Amino acid sequence: MLNAKIPEGPLEEKWRNYQIQSQLINPANKKKLNVIVVGSGLSGAGAAATLAELGYDVQCFCYQDSARRAHSVAAQGGINAAKNYQHDGDSVWRMFHDTLKGGDFRSREANVYRLAELSAPLIDHYVQQGVPFAREYGGVLVNRSFGGVQVQRTFYARGQTGQQLLLAAYSQLYKMKRAKKVTMHVRHEMLDLVLVNGRAKGIIARDLTTGELKRFAADAVVLATGGYSRVFRLSTLAIGCNGTALWKAHKKGAYFAAPSFTQIHPTALPQTSAAQSKLTLMSESLRNDGRIWVPKNKDDVRKAKDIPEAERDYYLERRYPSFGNLAPRDIASRAAKERIDAGHGVGRLKNAVYLDFAQAIENFGLETIKDRYGNLFKMYRKITGVDAYTEPMQISPAAHFSMGGLWVDYELMTTVPGLYAIGECNFSDHGANRLGANSLLQASIDGYFVLPNTINNYLAGALKEANVTTDHPAFAQAETEVREHIDRLLSVNGTQTVDHFHRELGKVMWQECAMSRNREGLQRAIVQIGAIRDQFWKDVKVTGGHQEMNTELEKGLRLADFLELGILMCTDALEREESCGAHFREEYQTEEGEAMRRDKDYAYVSAWAYGEGKFTLHKEPLVFENVTPTVRSYK
Repeated sequence: MLNAKIPEGPLEEKWRNYQIQSQLINPANKKKLNVIVVGSGLSGAGAAATLAELGYDVQCFCYQDSARRAHSVAAQGGINAAKNYQHDGDSVWRMFHDTLKGGDFRSREANVYRLAELSAPLIDHYVQQGVPFAREYGGVLVNRSFGGVQVQRTFYARGQTGQQLLLAAYSQLYKMKRAKKVTMHVRHEMLDLVLVNGRAKGIIARDLTTGELKRFAADAVVLATGGYSRVFRLSTLAIGCNGTALWKAHKKGAYFAAPSFTQIHPTALPQTSAAQSKLTLMSESLRNDGRIWVPKNKDDVRKAKDIPEAERDYYLERRYPSFGNLAPRDIASRAAKERIDAGHGVGRLKNAVYLDFAQAIENFGLETIKDRYGNLFKMYRKITGVDAYTEPMQISPAAHFSMGGLWVDYELMTTVPGLYAIGECNFSDHGANRLGANSLLQASIDGYFVLPNTINNYLAGALKEANVTTDHPAFAQAETEVREHIDRLLSVNGTQTVDHFHRELGKVMWQECAMSRNREGLQRAIVQIGAIRDQFWKDVKVTGGHQEMNTELEKGLRLADFLELGILMCTDALEREESCGAHFREEYQTEEGEAMRRDKDYAYVSAWAYGEGKFTLHKEPLVFENVTPTVRSYK
């Protein structure tokens, strides 16, 4: 049932072979075709701008008041590309292998190789758009390292790479808007997918300013809505980030792949109070020069500067000498949690570790460190009041990226014909753990390079079909279902806020389905989340009405989806009886506490179909023809 549509031929020739054999649509016919793109981040803006440039009529939606506020703006550290500028042995093949290994061999070879193959031309693409990447004195682009690799392949614009890339994509998007080839719908949130004869033909969206429900028809729908880690409530994501578009598509037939593969980032600012609504990300690039440590003595209350070198445990350097502080994110996060749980945590709540730049400043000089990370240090001081040039930062693991997402084939189409998922909202490239600086890469490549070359195969057939308008009964039915769902939520009129139930969900998810999991805890979590969901529908109080701007209603609708998604995540984690990447089952680990994969039984992508009250598992076998899965060691 799951046809990945992987092209024939050697790995290095698959993408070229695909492009040679793909269908083309002449410019006159492209004008007759309309594409909806939901999301305006790097993948959405790139796709909308490129499709419009090709001649398609495009409608682009975002819930923010401007495409510039998409969450891609928050990415800090950089974007990977196999250009080998440093002559340190990098290559497309090495990047492919690093990414496949970093994902613990739980992604498709063909997709990962395409990611590495297209990385080099993407940097040229961005340079031509004016992205101010960091450069050497002579003008050559400079690189740095990220976790999980031993070469320097990360291009960056200080600590604001995502912002600079998004501004470039935004400029292309609004150039097409000005040319009247893209229609922008800001402050609109997709609340349902419309199917006609089993094909994606439009969406129902709510105007967040007026509350009006609107119908939009198209020949294809592209979701570029980011990840769903706000299911943990406390995460590095913006508060508005949500999984509603994904979940509505899932309930209409799109399979959800590897939902439990969510990443815990090792360098976020620690939680400081129960009332906190989100966590702040500090770029992983800081681990290039910063050293991570905790006191060797448990419950040490001394200030960092008062703890002598002999009483400091540089635990990543001790446990993983080959990679040290640049161990992959899943490993670095679990190692931090282990030290914190063992009583060596620091900070107000004893839930953090130190990230220390004293040695780097001594070796390279203060001005060099300021030049590399100055804006990150300013942000840290603004939030904490601490000068990290003179005392260590305090960092802690936090929910971050979603490796799971809608199942897509090589063309990035879901199991619903005509529905595509690009960027973080699909599962395709990262496996069980995303390497740092690959998120901006995947989002950009999906939007700029892959989707515009694959969607033609579907749209060529759409030309032969009758044009579907919003007068079709399927739109009326979908709109009625959305309105009834909203009315049901507003009519509960209970005693507890949406935030109360989100906190309860977040506690269960963080405890049972985050860095470390076990069978008993996951079984307990499924029951607990079900109870929270039942109580939510009995006792939530959403103030205001639906025909107005109502942020409480927005939060309530999103949480209703998170409560169902949380059960699926725990179900997926329970089914996968192995430790793999960010998915660490306590029952499956080595004597040294490292992850233990079971390739014979679990070398597949778990793709879940929605059913009322239950989920059905479908498996896409992962076949490794070019790389042999090995024990993932960074020692």
